[in-house]
Amino acid sequence: MLQLNINNETSPLKAVVLGTAESCGPTPIPEEAYDPKSLEHILAGTYPTEADMIEEMEAFAKVFEKYGVKVYRPSVLHDCNQIFSRDIAFVIGDKLVHANILPDREKEFQAIQHVISEIKPENIIYPPEEVHIEGGDVMPWNDYIFVGTYTGSDYPDYITARTNKEAIEFLKKQFPNKTVKSFELRKSNTNAKENALHLDCCFQPIGKDKAILHKNGFLVEEEYQWLVNYFGTENIFEITAEEMYQMFSNVFSISPEVVVSERNFTRLNNWLRGQGFTVEEIPYAEIAKQEGLLRCSTLPLIRE
Repeated sequence: MLQLNINNETSPLKAVVLGTAESCGPTPIPEEAYDPKSLEHILAGTYPTEADMIEEMEAFAKVFEKYGVKVYRPSVLHDCNQIFSRDIAFVIGDKLVHANILPDREKEFQAIQHVISEIKPENIIYPPEEVHIEGGDVMPWNDYIFVGTYTGSDYPDYITARTNKEAIEFLKKQFPNKTVKSFELRKSNTNAKENALHLDCCFQPIGKDKAILHKNGFLVEEEYQWLVNYFGTENIFEITAEEMYQMFSNVFSISPEVVVSERNFTRLNNWLRGQGFTVEEIPYAEIAKQEGLLRCSTLPLIRE
């Protein structure tokens, strides 16, 4: 059986589910887009090809191999985008939480049954229907669980609003020994540079005490300020709107010392190296066109 263990974003990684780009289907029509960035590329004719995305994901898999991480892949579903395994489930402590935001993605969860079957049934949590929650919005950080949300009354109008206030209450009940800290995110269905699809699109902790942050991703300045105070200005890499759009905050930590990043993120990668990190650079710019990047493609199961 798998002994799940995830208490933060950066402890040495032992086992992970990495999505797959195989048989991800034809380019969607505009009406099928879940986010403004995908829509932009569908309309411009620059939507990524399956071959390019498979190549990018293989580069990611090779990095995991290099560091001795056990990698699970989903069963391949015909004509189904299964790249973003972070959307379908996430682990906190020794519990796996099934995300239930978009009903038509349930089959993606079924495609990791070979992993689920290795987890004790009592360690799998299925939230009730009114709880909307997605892994990109949930970040365990030691005593805290940081959660991105949108609680405006116009929540139903946003396809980009993924985690609701019922989810915050639900997490508080499920994990009473953690402090659940929520952050209101800026949402837009039409402007990708003004849309924080998930918390990891505008924030991510790295190392032991550092963070990547984008101020405009947060609707409430005090909540952004709380993070600045918590990590300390000198430990924060503040990204621009353009860098948020390129998904600079969506890197992935294999350990407190090793960060996997997109090879074009020059400013960030140089800063990381200056801070003493080992940066594993891979091509991931095609996958980024779907408003998701490295963290979105992973579902970590076990960290030390």
